[in-house]
Amino acid sequence: MSTENPKFKDFDFAGGELILINKPYKWTSFDVVGKIRNSLKPQKLKVGHAGTLDPLATGLLIICTGKLTKQIDTFQAEEKEYTGTMILGATTPSFDMETEVDSTFDISHITEEQVYAATAPFIGDIEQYPPAHSAVKINGERLYVKARLGEEVELRKRFVNVPEFEITRIELPEIDFRIVCSKGTYIRSLISDFGKQLNNGAYLSKLTRTRSGNFLLSNAFEVLELVDYIRSKKEEAKAATQV
Repeated sequence: MSTENPKFKDFDFAGGELILINKPYKWTSFDVVGKIRNSLKPQKLKVGHAGTLDPLATGLLIICTGKLTKQIDTFQAEEKEYTGTMILGATTPSFDMETEVDSTFDISHITEEQVYAATAPFIGDIEQYPPAHSAVKINGERLYVKARLGEEVELRKRFVNVPEFEITRIELPEIDFRIVCSKGTYIRSLISDFGKQLNNGAYLSKLTRTRSGNFLLSNAFEVLELVDYIRSKKEEAKAATQV
């Protein structure tokens, strides 16, 4: 594999590397961590991510290795930016496409002006509840485990900050958006609340994280691209020792 691409370099995984990954659709964040960790074997290195992405979301995932894993909390605390699409006129229990539509609403009366105006209450410091289908832990158990078992879950309000909420396309029932937000913001919850603001319903159909702090998705590796590179470097090193 050519190393002319400026993203590639001689990584020092044990010393600590921050790697930007474009998380694939339906992969969990842990899937990405596991794939990279396995590619580094037989080295037994710490590998972690700085900020979970839902399986149905794509985009920027920050991976830290070696000694840099100690700084994960710092990277995780950075402001995030997302782009995505919501479907207006329906709701799902998970607030996204993980679960089936459970309610539908008439959207024939909703105007573009109303859609644009509905963003206003969600800009600035806001409060929201995490989705029942989320990785938040209550008494040591993930909410989505309880939700999938049909158990009642106690949702706890959280406070987040949303500096920017921009509507970028309206072709009802689809609405595209761009959101800049603080750590811990659930975009699914925000979209569900957006639908309620219009006395209607909405759920998330597509989400991509485009930025985390100063790190951009445009500079990210594809997972398999990085794994292939790591393996090629290991083969080069192996061949060099046999000369």
